[in-house]
Amino acid sequence: MSTYSRRQFIRDAAVTGAAISAINTPLKVLAAEKKQVVRLGMIGVGLRGQSHLDQMLKRTDVEIVAMADPDKGMIAMAQKLVAQYNKKAPLEFTNGPHDYQNLLKIDGMDAVLIASPWEWHIEQAFAAVNAGKMAGVEVCGAIKLQDCWDIVQAVEKTKVPVMMMENVCYRRDVMAVLNMVQQGLFGELLHLQGGYEHDLREVLFNDGTPQGGPGVEFGDKGFSEAKWRTNHYVNRNGELYPTHGLGPVATMIDLNRGNRLTTLSSVSTKSLGLHRFIVNNPKGGPNHPNAKVKFKEGDIVTTQMQTTNGETIVLTHDTSSPRPYNLGFRVQGTNGLWIDNHAGGFSEGLIYFEDKSLKKHEWENTKAYMEQYDHPLWKRFEKDAEGAGHGGMDFFVDNAFIECIKRDAAFPLDVYDLATWYSITPLSEKSIAEGGTLQHIPDFTNGKWQTRKPVFGRSSEY
Repeated sequence: MSTYSRRQFIRDAAVTGAAISAINTPLKVLAAEKKQVVRLGMIGVGLRGQSHLDQMLKRTDVEIVAMADPDKGMIAMAQKLVAQYNKKAPLEFTNGPHDYQNLLKIDGMDAVLIASPWEWHIEQAFAAVNAGKMAGVEVCGAIKLQDCWDIVQAVEKTKVPVMMMENVCYRRDVMAVLNMVQQGLFGELLHLQGGYEHDLREVLFNDGTPQGGPGVEFGDKGFSEAKWRTNHYVNRNGELYPTHGLGPVATMIDLNRGNRLTTLSSVSTKSLGLHRFIVNNPKGGPNHPNAKVKFKEGDIVTTQMQTTNGETIVLTHDTSSPRPYNLGFRVQGTNGLWIDNHAGGFSEGLIYFEDKSLKKHEWENTKAYMEQYDHPLWKRFEKDAEGAGHGGMDFFVDNAFIECIKRDAAFPLDVYDLATWYSITPLSEKSIAEGGTLQHIPDFTNGKWQTRKPVFGRSSEY
């Protein structure tokens, strides 16, 4: 399974017509649905939003009703994508960053998918549920801890659900390992690792053109994510992107469903990588204005956490240094461990089981285990996931969102997961600012974690 990087997507999106010239056959609607068609609004149709839009347009059971984004260029790209599928043009809401509130007034719209800049996620999700619209919310970390409480309380008050759209939970090798965990191959889990280890320098900076070519511009002069994402690196120092690493391991130890996070401590290296990139870039140099910018975000942020059931978790945020992509997963139990090597694909990595491996203290044949324990969801939907973003993961997260709405079923990753995972960012910032002090992670379920049952990956219904 190949890794489709954000950088590649940015380049491909610049030539949208060519990139989407081969339209896949619409996906089959699964039987036994309660709702025939989901009427969906899109809030944020930048490059990530367009990736979701592409998945939704392939379906016969989704109608894109409206799109909101203050960037008229991105709206135009999204409408071009809609036209490629010969679908009706959605209504447009482009009158500034708050025009999404008018989108939420549309009668008969079931849900919205939020893929806007990070600082808007909770505000828009809060507004959506209060308008009676279910929300799928893209990944990031919270700006303030109170934001996490606000969205939980809004969902509890309105009874309108929210789904955490963490696609890495559906990565094929991760789900195979989840299957092994659930079948007891690792014994009792002890320690888990994950992170976001991905060189983003060409995402955080570009030349500011509509194609987002190489360069050192960001903010008002940047293109796409460089318009807003880089400013977080200027102003913040913490685990800015926790959910890719935390989400998949959280499902393996049943966080918020029989287990919960209790404390964390974060530390950060100095910040050198982004300045070095600007200085050494042909379009930058030591005299470029951006070479004078002081970036607060450390090049590598390490966060260690504990759970009430006795496991430990380590997250690593490493996006400002030259490195190949790898999320650095490690799952270790009393009977063995798996170490991620996703750059090599589904069947790579390292695995060892004390009671099964042929030779003591020697790594086992990972490919054989991955194929044997390939998750039922992947076996069922492998063909449907072909061509979907991020090696097929995007199909699964979008499919779960739509199928749960159709069936009136609980989302597999819900508002308590969103709040818990998002909370890592402001807590890590506080810990780093205080020299790595221990921070208590709130129980956003208010005790319900003790009786809630694990659901993720335990059903092939969606």
